Amino acid sequence: MIDGFLLVDKEGGWTSHDVVAKARHLLGQKKIGHAGTLDPMATGLLVLGLGRATRTIRYVQDADKTYVATAQFGVATDTLDADGAVLSRSPMEFDEADLRSVIPRFVGEIMQVPPMVSALKIDGRRLYDLAREGKEIERQARPVSVRQIEVLDFAPGSYPEVTFSVDCGSGTYIRTLADDLGRALGGFAHLTALRRTRIGRLSVEAARTIGSLEELDPEAAVVSMGDVLLKELPQVAVEGTTALGVRNGRPLPADLFSLVDRPYCVMDQEGRLLAVYSSDGTRARSEVVFS
Repeated sequence: MIDGFLLVDKEGGWTSHDVVAKARHLLGQKKIGHAGTLDPMATGLLVLGLGRATRTIRYVQDADKTYVATAQFGVATDTLDADGAVLSRSPMEFDEADLRSVIPRFVGEIMQVPPMVSALKIDGRRLYDLAREGKEIERQARPVSVRQIEVLDFAPGSYPEVTFSVDCGSGTYIRTLADDLGRALGGFAHLTALRRTRIGRLSVEAARTIGSLEELDPEAAVVSMGDVLLKELPQVAVEGTTALGVRNGRPLPADLFSLVDRPYCVMDQEGRLLAVYSSDGTRARSEVVFS
């Protein structure tokens, strides 16, 4: 069984599950998961966890992300993107200055209502499954973090098109953000393109398309757990009896590392990844042990 991460540049038309299924076929193993769903229309970075790395996917999935999106204003769809059915069409003539004036409302810690067509579970069911049944249920607004919105291109007209980049925290829906911008300008908007370019410190520039993985040895593209996790989490080194305790998953004094606010990698003196620990301020406990 292969352990590690595979960085895939997902093409449009593929679901995230399609990519996982293809990777299982190419690598000949079933234990593969992904960090963060991309809609079929979306392209860009999809990180797959292989083997034991599936136990650490959450550390990648929880990282900040960057997207580049294009939205058309004045047209509403039932999915908030171009894959959906058009619900209404009404011209919206505004200029770039108008757009820039409303953007600050959506930067920072904001509240966002998840779209009905999404992978979010409510009462054990995916919202997109309920949507396929013609059901729409009330969704509670949730806090999300938007670090920055940068306008990259503005095409004026009766139905303006805007390309923008977004740096945001995990759980942010760019489709909803586009529609919220439309509503702030007195109308609606939907995405016509979306590309994820970054998850944490992992870039789509280091990813490979499924087509290139089919042509080459896919195992050669696998990135080790250490190479990924050590980019995303703080790290400490241990030796002797402490290293032995870590290998056995034993709790450790929280003040041993003075890291209490987030999970961190524990390595031995040779740089081998032993485990991921977290602290409650009193004890440091193992979340994942690798050795």
